[in-house]
Amino acid sequence: MITYHSIAKVGDIPEGEGRAFHLEGLMIAVFLKEGEYTAINDFCPHQGAPLSTGYVDEQGAVTCPWHAWRFCIKDGTWLDNPRSKLQVPVYPVRIEGDEIQVGLELPDKEDDSTSED
Repeated sequence: MITYHSIAKVGDIPEGEGRAFHLEGLMIAVFLKEGEYTAINDFCPHQGAPLSTGYVDEQGAVTCPWHAWRFCIKDGTWLDNPRSKLQVPVYPVRIEGDEIQVGLELPDKEDDSTSED
C-alpha cells in the first residue's frame, strides 16, 4: 500500500534543481524539471553522494556531484550505462493543494494487541 507524505510546499524547489527530504528513514531527492516534480533516492549508489545537490541537465539527468555518475530523475536509470541493472529507487509524487507529496510503499503494521495470553 502506498502512503503519501507531505514534504514541501509548491514553490519551495526552484525550477531545474533538487532538494533533499528525510522521510520514514530515507533521504529522498525531489526535483522540479519543466513544471514536473519527480523523486528518487538521494544517495548515489557509487559512494553515497547526495544526488539532490547535483546538476540537472536539459534531458532530465542529474549528475552526481562527487564522481559525475548520471541518473534519470524520472525512472532512476543509470544513464552512463543504460544496459546496467543499477538504478536508484524512484517514488511517486503528487500535488495536493499547495503541498508536494511523496508516496512510499510501507509494510502493513500488524496489530500486536490480538496475541494470546
